[in-house]
Amino acid sequence: MRVLVVQNYQDTGLGQVGRALAEAGAAIDLRQAYLGEALPADASGHDALVVLGGDQNALADATHPYLPELAQLTKRFGDADKAVLGICLGSQLVARGYGADNILGRTPEFGWHEVTRNEASEADPVLASVPVRFPIFHWHSDTFTLPENAIRLASSDVTANQAFRIGRAVYGIQFHFEADTTLVEEWRRVFHDQIASNYPGWLDNYDSYVARDGAAADAAGLALARAWVAQIQR
Repeated sequence: MRVLVVQNYQDTGLGQVGRALAEAGAAIDLRQAYLGEALPADASGHDALVVLGGDQNALADATHPYLPELAQLTKRFGDADKAVLGICLGSQLVARGYGADNILGRTPEFGWHEVTRNEASEADPVLASVPVRFPIFHWHSDTFTLPENAIRLASSDVTANQAFRIGRAVYGIQFHFEADTTLVEEWRRVFHDQIASNYPGWLDNYDSYVARDGAAADAAGLALARAWVAQIQR
């Protein structure tokens, strides 16, 4: 199993998705597109695609000129019936690749907050792996309209389109289910000043947030990661 992983920003690792891929014996082809590493032209050399998050928005073509190509690459993988996973910015790029609109600068959603999956998710092989309501980590202020023929699978109080599926196994997931408490701890350290400036008080209350939601979020995130990896066809 060979999986293409596209990184869009520093210190944005695979987290729980990496653990699930390792359990499945997958070979990772990491492309740091934000540093100028080239993307493949098509899906022929890989069994699946993961597009990670980033600080830029999904329309930041002027500063990140590879974004249109990456958005289209998600659709090329989907058209080839290969599993696709877009997380946060990645979900916004999947939406873009499938013709939806990116909506910038909405109400921020940061930290552990509850997501609710809907009735359609009951038959979904990935979202059905978690409880109807579960806490999970968020870090975004942008969103998107639902692509044509996409099935909405989950929402939150702030964001209607938290998760969707197109076809067999193309998933856009706005929340950071890959970010277990270990990865969030790394982000707390690396992005300390940014968090302190944008979300006053959150760092001061960090320990209570972890105690309240960390274990449940970690369990839900790993279940989702394993369920998505199970959709990869060799």
